Amino acid sequence: MDYKALLDGIAQAHGQTLASVARTVNRALVIRNWLIGAHIVEFEQHGDDRAAYGTGLLKRVARDLATAGVPGCGVRMLERMRTCYLTYPQVAAAISSPAVTKSLNQLEVSAFRKSSPVVTNSKVASGRLPSPLGHELVLSLSWTHLIDLLGMDDPWKRAFYENECIKGGWSKRQLQRQIASLLYERTGLSTDKHAVIERARQQAVGTPPDIASLIRDPYVLEFAGLAERPHYLESDLERALLDHVQHFLLELGTGFCFEARQRRITVGNEHDRIDLVFYHRILRCHLLIDLKVRAFQHTDAGQMNFYLNYWKDQVMADGDNTPVGLLLCTDKDSTKVEYAIAGLDHQLFVSRYQVALPKPEELERLIEEDRAAWEQRHPQPNAS
Repeated sequence: MDYKALLDGIAQAHGQTLASVARTVNRALVIRNWLIGAHIVEFEQHGDDRAAYGTGLLKRVARDLATAGVPGCGVRMLERMRTCYLTYPQVAAAISSPAVTKSLNQLEVSAFRKSSPVVTNSKVASGRLPSPLGHELVLSLSWTHLIDLLGMDDPWKRAFYENECIKGGWSKRQLQRQIASLLYERTGLSTDKHAVIERARQQAVGTPPDIASLIRDPYVLEFAGLAERPHYLESDLERALLDHVQHFLLELGTGFCFEARQRRITVGNEHDRIDLVFYHRILRCHLLIDLKVRAFQHTDAGQMNFYLNYWKDQVMADGDNTPVGLLLCTDKDSTKVEYAIAGLDHQLFVSRYQVALPKPEELERLIEEDRAAWEQRHPQPNAS
């Protein structure tokens, strides 16, 4: 055996093992979420005190699970887990762990009926339903795939995309792209249905699912209790500028407390990240910082407004003041610093805010100096 063969063998073993890890973790995540859905449905149907909670059950469960340190169980996600259990009852057949089986036995057999999936589309409910997937095929799909599939009320539409995902090994992005392109609807309207489907399959050829992206999936990281590494998402320049902004604010000594970097927020099945999050102990509010290594665009203000509204609704604690957004935009010729004071209509607080936060001129100078220093260390070839 030559040396190259040795390296190839090691690399192949690494890749195969990594793929196995990704599949195992995703499978475990789907089973966990299905089990949580089973417990919720069983409680809703048979819990002695369920009437005391009414429609507020999932909000209470989400809050108490967060306090207990159980990740990934917000209200919207609990709704999806419940839907997953009702839509894919066949997953029960895949569960063989003694500990899990014992947990299942505590739920009455009603949880594991062999009936067809729940159908909410009244136009389809009276007709014939597609054959359900085998439990192993369901578990070959990631939780991110299932979120998109569970959002479909029409069981035939869901079955169509299930089949194409499995046959083509679609990544979550490929699935979302085909849903957005109305592949199912276009296929139904076309006189040559096979041609439409075949073209969609050809578009996905050569882009197999990225194993590394499966492991870095935010749902998987959250489930496994692993930290999301910012450098997966940032360029070297962005990271360098954020390092300096973070250090600069902490050195001001006026009450800034660092909380997070690349703080993920999830709405629906889409993930966004806030570059830096600080808490100001004097102002009693969060400062959300978003950095763009380019000139300001009007959509940046809308994005920051989205962050602030999400923070007010999902994160802000009792006694906190409204969060403040700081938008840093820069290109080679200009620097723009924008403060977003969302809903701060109390003049006293605005005055305190203007005193406590750094002056825009200081931040502009910091960004320009840092960028110039970085570009001096990393000269770019002259354009031809």
